[in-house]
Amino acid sequence: MTGSQAHAARHRWVTEEPDIPFDLPVVYEDSRIIVVDKPHFLATTPRGMWYRQSALIRLRERYGEPQITPAHRLDRLTAGIVVFVRDPAARGAYQMMFQERRVRKTYECVAPARPVTRPRTGTTVRLAPPRPFPLLRASHIDKQRAVLQAREIPGTPNARTRIDRAELRVEASARLGAPMCRYVLEPVTGKTHQLRVHMAGLGLPIMGDDLYPTVREPDYADFSDPLQLVARTLCFTDPLTGEPRRFVSRVPLA
Repeated sequence: MTGSQAHAARHRWVTEEPDIPFDLPVVYEDSRIIVVDKPHFLATTPRGMWYRQSALIRLRERYGEPQITPAHRLDRLTAGIVVFVRDPAARGAYQMMFQERRVRKTYECVAPARPVTRPRTGTTVRLAPPRPFPLLRASHIDKQRAVLQAREIPGTPNARTRIDRAELRVEASARLGAPMCRYVLEPVTGKTHQLRVHMAGLGLPIMGDDLYPTVREPDYADFSDPLQLVARTLCFTDPLTGEPRRFVSRVPLA
């Protein structure tokens, strides 16, 4: 069985799926890794109704290399930097680097420019009092299978995010009815939907979010209102060469 046949055996074929009309730029590549700037709406890997419209399958088809594997993932609706491993011998080193959180990630988002509301559970600590930002948000996030939303519940915190507010203001959102601002998010942990949950829990839902705080029925053919969340920078020491690596997304925010 060839590599392509083995891959097909692991994934069911999707006969129809919406075309994602955005390019997948490669920002860096060498013999071991390929780093891409993933657009909004494009899945990282095949899942559910998405197969060919995923970054992984696009890269495998572009390079003719069925062994390409993601070192980590971004949500389909989140844009930004993603690292893929093309050398099977290097796969473990790069994936372990992400699992052991030896990578510094910085995200940017657009959300309402208003005071933080008191969350129902967890802690919120100002890091430069009396200024409201930056702050450290900590809570216990629980995500059940087959349930769209993750939720914050009482318990020992398992999710932590450093949140800062930039000075740059953006125009008011007609849908949210509030002035908007750019925020810088640094996840200390990596729970599912962590950044979206933490921002919504503070009363600052990310612009374009169709899950938090309220679930909206998605229109898979509508690309006009992307989630305003981008994995902006990714920094690490290469686990094989020892070289410092820093990659920056060029995906714009509203």
